[in-house]
Amino acid sequence: MNSNLDFTQEFPVLNHYTYLNTASSGLLPASVVAWREQHDKALLQEASMFRDQHKTHIWEIKETVARFFSTEKERVALVPNFSIGLNILMEGLPKNQKILMIEGDYPSVNWPVEFRDFEVCYADLNENLETNIEAAFAKHRPDVFLCSIVQYITGIKVDLTFLKELKNQYPETLFIADGTQYFGTERFHFSESAFDIVGASSYKWMLGGYGNGFFLLKDGLDKKLFPNTIGFNSADAVFGNRDKINIIGKMEPGHQDTLNYGTLAQSIELLEKIGMESVETYLQEFSSWAHERFRALSLLPIEISERKNHSTIFNIKGDEKLLQHLRKNNIIVSARGKGLRISFHFYNKPEEIELLLKNI
Repeated sequence: MNSNLDFTQEFPVLNHYTYLNTASSGLLPASVVAWREQHDKALLQEASMFRDQHKTHIWEIKETVARFFSTEKERVALVPNFSIGLNILMEGLPKNQKILMIEGDYPSVNWPVEFRDFEVCYADLNENLETNIEAAFAKHRPDVFLCSIVQYITGIKVDLTFLKELKNQYPETLFIADGTQYFGTERFHFSESAFDIVGASSYKWMLGGYGNGFFLLKDGLDKKLFPNTIGFNSADAVFGNRDKINIIGKMEPGHQDTLNYGTLAQSIELLEKIGMESVETYLQEFSSWAHERFRALSLLPIEISERKNHSTIFNIKGDEKLLQHLRKNNIIVSARGKGLRISFHFYNKPEEIELLLKNI
């Protein structure tokens, strides 16, 4: 992707800030905001006549999500956020399942498991993550493996090729992932992946704003997961369908919001217009370059500096005093863990990292 492209019209915040904080909140595109205004104007003027078309609209949104992730629309569940979707799924798992997770993973990944009646085991999170996961599988033989694809504090990204090989070794283990800090950074083909289920909130690299998320579920999961969530929408508003509801329906029990889910579809279309192959190449090169710059200045902890392939999130040495100094200079990052979290998207440039380093 041409790093000289000017995204300041689509993302006006870039006119005022060096925004290196997509891991906290991605930017909402101006063109998507314009679409949202048209949507609500139609609802204002047409009321139920506009809403009569919501089922068609929802299926169109699912088609867009499915196209983006190389799956079928029937495999897409639209949810308000990742946390709600994962809690529904955890309620549907039989009790006493053995679930393997990553120590220190995002609380909304680990807590829904830890607060239920499951047997829990962990893989250590460090520079040897894949080796640790492999050893934990051999030791514990889990029924379920649940993880974030990209860790929210360190930006450590689990090797997806490794996971696919691991899934071949343990085909009966249910593989579930949170892609919130990953989706939108590179192409992802769900049907070819190791995962039985992936989900995400869409407000980070997907640029979808708040109040929308999605889960992708492979076929056959109705025999492994039995959620009790239900509503009239789960049955497509047909009384006779109550006892025929599949797992996708049980994740969508209520009225679906065409504004928020439509926002996700609009953002996906923008990403497709820019070109995900170009976005992927640009971010991989950007990440590799940033890794070398941070490493050369000894700003990275060993668990990041020793990894060959990294994500678009870095945690560098820094404290509250440095955070406030950066804020005063309109450089936006987050305090996470023991340092400062730096994160970037296609709308960022290497010059912004250089400006960050100059202020450090």
